[in-house]
Amino acid sequence: MSAHRVVGIIGGMGPEATVELMRRVTARTCAEDDEDHVHLLIESNPKIPSRIAHLIEGTGRDPLPEILRVARNLQGAGADALAIPCNTAHHYAEQVQAAVTIPLLHMVKLAVARIAASNPRGRVGLLASTAVHRVGVYERPLAERGLEVILPHRQDSLMALIRGVKRGETGAEPSRRLAEIGAELGDHCEIALIACSELSLISSHLAARVRVLDALDVLADAIVEFAGARTR
Repeated sequence: MSAHRVVGIIGGMGPEATVELMRRVTARTCAEDDEDHVHLLIESNPKIPSRIAHLIEGTGRDPLPEILRVARNLQGAGADALAIPCNTAHHYAEQVQAAVTIPLLHMVKLAVARIAASNPRGRVGLLASTAVHRVGVYERPLAERGLEVILPHRQDSLMALIRGVKRGETGAEPSRRLAEIGAELGDHCEIALIACSELSLISSHLAARVRVLDALDVLADAIVEFAGARTR
């Protein structure tokens, strides 16, 4: 594989989170000119059926067939690896990896590994969609590392914030409310993991209230490293 590695983004889950991943990849790349940046192929497809509707409410269509179609399209278009800026969609990560012959930069595994390296026996506060909790996207790999998962007392309020971001509510008030939930969680854990890319968009005040790791940042770092670009 050449030093010029192309990363395909299975996007649209949600659209703003996809744009935010691209922004963070750009911000983390040490570049003197355009050609120093990472070559990304992005299919931002907001028509992928809702993961929340399918996994929580049991009313929506299965998103997996469309996710697999996008994955194969990106490989066919020249991607050397894939990334998914949606934590909930990692419920389908094994099927995605099996459908292509290029690696999936697995955001969940990467985030869990980073937490385990710095908190080998710590308690992790999980800021995530209820769908992530329901199918154990993070609970299982964290437990395998001996890490205890702590959930917010106000999970319903957290879900309201996630749904609000999908409606475009990303201002100061949602950010303040997330910081409050994070501060409450911080009383019971050593680190809070932002495990929903909608919450990444309103996390600007969170680090002032609790020690935080954002899975979207971990994925951005992995993309820059895989592509062979220099990191800031």
